[in-house]
Amino acid sequence: MAEALSNKWQPLRQEQRETEKIASEGTTYLQNVIYLFSRRKSAVISLITVILVVLAAIFGPLLTGKTYDYQNLSHINVPPRLKVVEIAGDYYYITTNQKLVAVSSDGLLLDSLPRIKDDSVNKRFVYEIDSKPYFLSYRQNPPILEDENGNVIESTKSLWNKQYPLGTDALGRDILTRLLYGTRISLAVAFIATLVNLLIGILYGSVAGYAGGHVDMVMMRIVDVISSIPMNLYVILLMVLFNNSGFISIILALGIVYWVNMARVVRSQILSLKEEDFVMAARTMGSSSSYILRKHLIVNCIGPITVTATMQIPAAIFIEAFMSFIGLGVTAPMASLGTMCNDALETLHSAPYQLFFPAAAICLIMFAFNFIGDGLRDAFDPRALR
Repeated sequence: MAEALSNKWQPLRQEQRETEKIASEGTTYLQNVIYLFSRRKSAVISLITVILVVLAAIFGPLLTGKTYDYQNLSHINVPPRLKVVEIAGDYYYITTNQKLVAVSSDGLLLDSLPRIKDDSVNKRFVYEIDSKPYFLSYRQNPPILEDENGNVIESTKSLWNKQYPLGTDALGRDILTRLLYGTRISLAVAFIATLVNLLIGILYGSVAGYAGGHVDMVMMRIVDVISSIPMNLYVILLMVLFNNSGFISIILALGIVYWVNMARVVRSQILSLKEEDFVMAARTMGSSSSYILRKHLIVNCIGPITVTATMQIPAAIFIEAFMSFIGLGVTAPMASLGTMCNDALETLHSAPYQLFFPAAAICLIMFAFNFIGDGLRDAFDPRALR
């Protein structure tokens, strides 16, 4: 009998022991979310883009050496790519306000040349270069440069504008600097609105969903009333109250109405979670309602809350840009992406780049946050690991 058992029970060999080991340690919920998020290349690229945009908005104006209200009237509507004329080995650029500006060979704008005479009869300005007269004729648009014999001096070379990489606007202000300041304003409004959205929306929605009954009905009817009033009306009333302070008005208006969507999302999640067994067990153990909300219910709503907050950031940026575009945003001379788009309408045909850059910045930021939201939505989906 003992000999038979000894044949059935034998020590495992080394290779058999290895097969019994667990291949890898278990992963946490956060590690699963990070792994699933990193699998979406569009979300990762968008996250890197947002980080770069935030860093540029914070530190970019320090590197340009200019402010949002700095202007040079000699450099009005200067494009990123300069078409220059060459005279005696030197380069000159003709501005839209009929000025002749010297340009270095590497694309730096120098001082504008002084006008010797204004020949209003022939509609031309007289300049002197190397002791020879040159005539800037404004009989046509754009103006042309002629020599003393009346020959037109054509633009034969193009130089990148090193001094203003994105050009200047109709007031001679650096578009790159104003774009960075405008991005800073838009991101500040979006993040402040999202913070208010999280604080008020989570608290309000969780209380309404957990209380239920008549309390839930009254609280959600208040939400319906708040969301039924247009955002423009809030902004206008707040601008009157705060003496035309558009930036503060937009932030307060978003703080008043922007949390209602978050409240609805949190309420719907709480209504489904509060009937689960782990909530019943917490009540049986004598846990208070506030403890159950903090430790059990809201924690299990982190996924939908994060996705909703991320999706509402681009909406807040668009709202701020739209309000500034129609004149209800930040006041001049403060730069905003919306105000830059509004200012560019006057020179849309002659200088379309002035509208392109702020519009492209708005699209880039909105697309980036939307892709991040899509990545987070898939990462928080428990079906993604099946």
